[in-house]
Amino acid sequence: MSDANQNHDKKFQDPNIAINRVYTRKGDAGTTRLVGGQKVMKSAARIETYGTVDELNAVVGAARQTIAEVYAGQPGFEGLSGQLFKVQHQLFNLGSVLATLPEDVGPMMPRVDADDVAELEALIDQYNQDCPPLRSFVLPGGTRLNVELHLARTVCRRAERLAVGLGESEEVDPQAIAYLNRLSDAFFVWSRWASIAAGSDEVLWDPNV
Repeated sequence: MSDANQNHDKKFQDPNIAINRVYTRKGDAGTTRLVGGQKVMKSAARIETYGTVDELNAVVGAARQTIAEVYAGQPGFEGLSGQLFKVQHQLFNLGSVLATLPEDVGPMMPRVDADDVAELEALIDQYNQDCPPLRSFVLPGGTRLNVELHLARTVCRRAERLAVGLGESEEVDPQAIAYLNRLSDAFFVWSRWASIAAGSDEVLWDPNV
């Protein structure tokens, strides 16, 4: 890749961290530090919010692993895995900015932005074209990947609720909330697409079961 392309592709600063040991004993009193150095309780709303984003990242990783183990070589699944991989990096960007007080956020600090939200909307439309109209609500099931993507959807919704709650008392980038909102919709559509692409019937809600 040429230097010109590297500069064009680089939107945020590279990580500047050194992890030399896993435990430090500094959090035994129930506190942790934000990116700007401020000490806060681990029960703080900001910590709960970006911790849930981290949890979501792990669930997305599980879905990607399922694709690698079960659907390798099957049409469309490599593309879905690539989209989920990009989401994992974007979630880390989101967690980074959530772990930083607004006054400490620099112009090159990783974050999600309006372009990321627009890209999710385009992906939702693209994958939804392959899904038939719904005649009922769907239940997680049919395939393991479907369930994992639904799990990602529900964790994403929780992260969105926490971000909204955090925004009631502290400043939160509105693009962060918009991103989580669209991402949960994307997980729903991806769960449906994955079942259909795998040849599995969707599990529909029947209130009379």
